[in-house]
Amino acid sequence: MKQLNLLFLISGFILVTSCHLKNAVSDGDIIIENDQVRLVISADGIAKSLVYRPGNTECLIQGVKIPFSTITEPRPYQNEVKLAYPNKKTTFKSNRVRKEGDKLIIGYELIPWEATVSFRMTADYIAFTLKEFNLTEPYGITMTEPPISEMWFLRLPVKNLGHWGDWLNVIWNEKVAVSVLAAEPCTNADSEEHDGYRILEAGVDEKVKLTDVTAVLLTCPKDQLLDKIAGVEKDYGLPSGAASRRSDLYNASYYWTSNITPLNVDEHIKFARMGGFRLMNIYYPAFLESRGYRLIGNYDVYRPEYPNGKADLKAMLQKIKDAGITPGCHFLHSHIGRDSRYVTPVADHRLNLLRVFTLARPLGKTDTIIYVEQNPQNSTMAGNRKVLKIGGELVSYEAYTTTPPYSFHGCVRGIDNTRPEARPEGYMFGLLDVSEFGATSVYIDQYSDLQDEVADYIADLWDAGFEFIYFDGSEGVNPPFWFHVANAQWRVFSKLKPEPIFAEGAAKTHFSWHMLTGGNAFDVFPPEKLKEETIKHPFREAPRMRDNFTRLNFGWLGYWLPDENTIGTQPDQLEFVTSKAAAWDCPVSIHAYPETLARHPRTEDNFEVFRRWEEVRAKKWLTEGQKKMLQDPEQEFTLLLNENNDFELVPCDQIKNIARGSREVIAFTFRRNRDLYACYWHISGDRKLELPIKAADLTLMENLGSTIPVEAGENEAVTVLPAGKRRYIRVRNLSLSDLQTAFRNARIIDF
Repeated sequence: MKQLNLLFLISGFILVTSCHLKNAVSDGDIIIENDQVRLVISADGIAKSLVYRPGNTECLIQGVKIPFSTITEPRPYQNEVKLAYPNKKTTFKSNRVRKEGDKLIIGYELIPWEATVSFRMTADYIAFTLKEFNLTEPYGITMTEPPISEMWFLRLPVKNLGHWGDWLNVIWNEKVAVSVLAAEPCTNADSEEHDGYRILEAGVDEKVKLTDVTAVLLTCPKDQLLDKIAGVEKDYGLPSGAASRRSDLYNASYYWTSNITPLNVDEHIKFARMGGFRLMNIYYPAFLESRGYRLIGNYDVYRPEYPNGKADLKAMLQKIKDAGITPGCHFLHSHIGRDSRYVTPVADHRLNLLRVFTLARPLGKTDTIIYVEQNPQNSTMAGNRKVLKIGGELVSYEAYTTTPPYSFHGCVRGIDNTRPEARPEGYMFGLLDVSEFGATSVYIDQYSDLQDEVADYIADLWDAGFEFIYFDGSEGVNPPFWFHVANAQWRVFSKLKPEPIFAEGAAKTHFSWHMLTGGNAFDVFPPEKLKEETIKHPFREAPRMRDNFTRLNFGWLGYWLPDENTIGTQPDQLEFVTSKAAAWDCPVSIHAYPETLARHPRTEDNFEVFRRWEEVRAKKWLTEGQKKMLQDPEQEFTLLLNENNDFELVPCDQIKNIARGSREVIAFTFRRNRDLYACYWHISGDRKLELPIKAADLTLMENLGSTIPVEAGENEAVTVLPAGKRRYIRVRNLSLSDLQTAFRNARIIDF
């Protein structure tokens, strides 16, 4: 009987397996495979199967018919299709595929076009290149070019595997990862979300490039993905994104400065070393003449502190390196300042325009009403962004009409020191793309060569000795944003020799992954909001970035002096942010000004927090278990130096309403070795804390193991403690509640 049951089981397994294989491969199916992966495309243009062969893992959702490719036209152009269907943006699905050598010939429903997609197999990936479009029958009209607005030449319905990396375009679990990766900036790699699966796709856009673009399909164990990407980057000459994520400085925090010069570099180095920072990010106004953003573009005009220009900058950067700190730079590469040489006295023709208008009447040199053929409706009415560019002249307007005759009125001619000119009827001009961030800069037309010109200037400054870069204002480009955000970065990055160790940026798209090792930083949050905003923003982003095999920066952190309006920057705030960052292998960054650092009474304590956590990062001290513990958004932690000068990580909890609601003293409780402790300090000075605890029941320490005497109070039930820098007390014969109550009932007194 047992033998009969076994026979039934074996027969059933064979039947199921044979049925599965039959469903996976049919007559006419196209199979592309190597030792790692087998891709099956049906003859009718459906992505049918993607099997990771070592684990025999089917990666595509089954039971749905997803076309392997689609073409989108702004309207149907083939005459009979145009007559039969609505004239609107229309997507046509692949309905036939044939294989000719190393090429796929893909046909589409209704339209007379075929796409030729070549494929190349390696041991690690399959590369697909859209080569050309071929007209299969005459249109009957004078048109030879494909009327395509966008096209996806690779579409795969990959199962939800548990992790989705929206930046890297990867789906993965602990066993396998599937990614459709752009092999160049002009390839659009993206996805569509569906129930239980996501379509990973690669395509083209007529505003960028329609042929000779390449995407790569990676299917491999999750732990090998970075190795495979490194191979793709090498093969296609891409930035070394995978290698940079393995740099020893990958999760190092940085000291950010906008006012370092050869005159104060020693002071900056002193504070950077005090915080254990291995990196220093230098904002361009530290060495170039600047008035906010207004002079961006004058990349060869140095501050007076650099009389020898680049030579002085180079010497300063070498001094920073000699101190064991790696310098980086911070630019707004896609911005042009409104007082720069590119705007005044003649506005450059390569500045971006949001809309184009045609003069309906001649324009005189002093006219303040500008009549146009087009309706200006929806043109900006925001502050100083109401700017028209007419030739080399900039003109502001007060308002406009939205009924004929259309006009801009209340115009001021020749703003930003440009030259007013008369223009004839029919002259075309535009609405200037003024930055929404302060309206003191404008954006470059990314279809021009101005971004390359700027890149040459930045590359010359880079040559002074910078080693990493922050691409600020990266969102300031023309659409399509998926292309221009990353491509503007690439136009600069590709000219930086040697290649940056890593980069960060204010905005990212898919191709940016190879450059922006560190993703983004956030803008400064005030002290009272810092913990809350950290959880709301970087902490929530961190797991998403991990799904993209990368990290972000939990900065930028401001540095605030305590005054009547704020408690200022305090050690617990910094410890909260840097510990939560370390939980996800992320760094932080601090906006540092020596004059402010010197005036803050708690700078030594604040920067000791940085120093400890930077040592933890450098030594890779945290275990995976500790990182998991730190990922609790509700629990705070403190990193102690014990009696042996070794690190200890312990949870801690803040005591609220100290000294009957005073904000002057901050204290946290924690336990170690079964003993109850408190760490406390005064936010802004040196006073005394009268604590209702017997002196015999507490030990006061400058540091753990470094005991100092205490002062007796008015009676034996009271102890007077110094309240200034961070100190510790260990208590005996008290419960946690007793200790909290004692702090709440404490008195803050003067010396």
